[in-house]
Amino acid sequence: MRLSPLVLTAAIFGAALLISAASAAVAVRLVEDESEIGVRAALDRAGIDWAEVDAYGLQVFLIGTAPSEAARFRALSAAGEVVDATRLIDDVNVAEADRPAPPRFSIEILRHDGGLTLIGLVPAATDRDALRRKVERVAEGVPVSDLLETADHPVPEGWRRALGAGLDALARLPRAKVTVEAGRVTVSGAADSAAQKRRLEAEIARDTPEAVRLALQITAPRPVIAPFTLRFVKDEGGARFDACAAGTEDGRARILRAAGEAGLEGKADCRLGLGAPGAHWADAAELSLAALDRIGGGTLTMTDTEIALAAPRGTERDRFETVVQELTAALPEVYRLDAVLPAPADREPEDDAPEFIATLSPEGAVQLRGPLANESARVIADSLAQARFGSAVVHTSTEVREGLPQGWQTRVLAGIEGLAELARGALVVTPDAIEIRGETGNAEAGADITALIAEKLGSTQGLTLDVAYREDLDPEAAKPTPEECVAEIRGLLDERKISFEPGSATLDQGARRVMDDIADVLRACGAIPLEIAGHTDSQGRESMNLDLSEARAQAVLNELRDRRVLTASFRAQGYGEEEPIADNDTEEGREANRRIEFHVIRPDDTETEGGSAEGTGPADGGEEG
Repeated sequence: MRLSPLVLTAAIFGAALLISAASAAVAVRLVEDESEIGVRAALDRAGIDWAEVDAYGLQVFLIGTAPSEAARFRALSAAGEVVDATRLIDDVNVAEADRPAPPRFSIEILRHDGGLTLIGLVPAATDRDALRRKVERVAEGVPVSDLLETADHPVPEGWRRALGAGLDALARLPRAKVTVEAGRVTVSGAADSAAQKRRLEAEIARDTPEAVRLALQITAPRPVIAPFTLRFVKDEGGARFDACAAGTEDGRARILRAAGEAGLEGKADCRLGLGAPGAHWADAAELSLAALDRIGGGTLTMTDTEIALAAPRGTERDRFETVVQELTAALPEVYRLDAVLPAPADREPEDDAPEFIATLSPEGAVQLRGPLANESARVIADSLAQARFGSAVVHTSTEVREGLPQGWQTRVLAGIEGLAELARGALVVTPDAIEIRGETGNAEAGADITALIAEKLGSTQGLTLDVAYREDLDPEAAKPTPEECVAEIRGLLDERKISFEPGSATLDQGARRVMDDIADVLRACGAIPLEIAGHTDSQGRESMNLDLSEARAQAVLNELRDRRVLTASFRAQGYGEEEPIADNDTEEGREANRRIEFHVIRPDDTETEGGSAEGTGPADGGEEG
C-alpha cells in the first residue's frame, strides 16, 4: 500500500518536531545544570554555605536565609558573576537581627564631706527631678553632682525598691558609697566606733525590703587598747574570757582556737585593736593558754608584756614547776612570766580581816561601806564615787581603821572605777581579792575592767569578775524602732496639736512647746526614715492648699533642725486637700483635716525618690488651710 504524499509529509514534520523538542529539552537541561553548577561553585569559593541554588530553564533561583543583609548582597553578587542578573531570581530571606540586650542599670552614689556625686545609668522613665530633690535632702546643703545618663528601656523589676533602700541607707552614713542595681544594694561606709557599726548594720538590714539583696561593708576604726589585755579563767564553773584582745584577724583566730583547746565552749570573741606589744602577742597567748590547760586550770592574765599565771589551789607542785619552766623557755623574749601557786588553805580567815563593799542599785543609788585608812582616804573615795555616779546618789558609810594592808586605798579606788563600768552590781575588796559582779549594757565591760585593774594595780591577781551583758541595758541596742518612735509622737499629738497661725506656715506659741517634746523623742530615736506630711482642708484653691501644706511640713522640719535633731533621713511633703480624714462640710471635719502627720518611710513603698511612704496614721494637727 502506498502512502499518500500528504500523510508522508505530515509524518516527516511530526518526526522533526519530536526530534527538535527532545533536542531543546536536552539543551535546556544542559543550561540548567551548567548554571546551577557554576553558581554553586561561585558560592563555595565565597564561603557562602547557607544558600541553595535551583535552576528552571534559563532562570536561576537563589534560596536560603542570610544571616544579614550584607550576606544576602554578597551571595547575589557571587551568583551574578556566573549568570546574567536578569536570569537570577532572589528568593533569599534575611534572619531577624537579635534584639540588643537591655542595659545594666545602676547608680553609684558617693558621699563625703565635700559633696555628693551620682554616677551611672538609669531608665529614662526615672523622675530625675524627684530623685535629685531626695538626694539634696540627704546631702543637707553640700553640693550634689548629677552625672547620670539615661537609656530608653523598661524599668527592670526591683529597681525602684532597691533605689529607695539605697537612698535610705545613704541618709544614715555621712561618708559612704552606695551602689544600686535592680534588686540589689551594696553599701560601703565608715562608722565612728564598733558600737555604731553594729547599730548601723542592724538598722539598714531592718529597713531593707526582703526582696532586695543587701551587701553591707561598713568599717569601724580599731580602738587603741591600753593596756593590751587578755584574761582567761578556768575553774569549776568552766572556762571563759574576762578580757581578750588581738592585733590581727589571724591572731584572733589563733587565740580563740587555743582557748577552745583549753576548754572554752560556745561562742566567744576577741576584740581587735591597736596597741599590741609586738608581733608575737598571739604566739605568747597560745603558749600561755596551753600551759594553763596543762596545769588543770587557774587564771591567765596578759597585760602588755607581763604574763601572770595563777594555778588553782591544790595544784601539784612538780607539775606546776615543770609547766612554768617550759613556758618560760618558749615565750618570746620580750614577755615576762610571773607564776603563782597559792599556798594550801591551812587556816580560817581572820574575823577582823578588812572588807570594803560598794553596791550599785538598778535605780543608780550607790552605797559605800567598809574601812579606810584615814579621813583623807574617806574624802577621796567619796569624791571619786560622786564623780563617777553623781553626787546625789552616793551614800557613804565608811569608817577609819588603822593597820590596813599596804595598797588598800589603791585597791578600793580601782574597784570603785571598775564598778562604774556596770549598770548595776557590787564590789567586794579584801586583802587578797577584788570581786566585781553585776550587769552591763557594754559588751566590752569585762575587758575594760580587767584592763583598768591591771593598769591601776599592775596585776589582776585575785580579781574575780562575773559581769553579764544585757542588751536591754545597751543604749545603742535599746533604741526604739522607727515604728515605736512614730507611735510615741502620735501619743503626744493625741493630747496636743501642732497648730499654725491662720493661713500661714508659722507655728503658734503652743505648737512650739509640742515641738520640744517631739524633738526629745526623735533625738532618742536617732536617724530614722521619717516623712513629715502636711494636709489642709478643702477651702480655697487647690494649688494654694498644696503649697501651704508643703510649707507647713517644711516649717516643722526646720523646727526640728533648730532643736538639733538629726534630719538627714527626714523629708517634708505636702498633700494639700487630697487626703481628708473627715467631712470638709463641717467645721469639726475641716479642723481634723488641717493636720501634720508623721510616717515611717518604707523602701518597699517607694517610687522614684522613696515614693509615698506608708505611715502609722495621723500624729498631729494643723491650723487653717
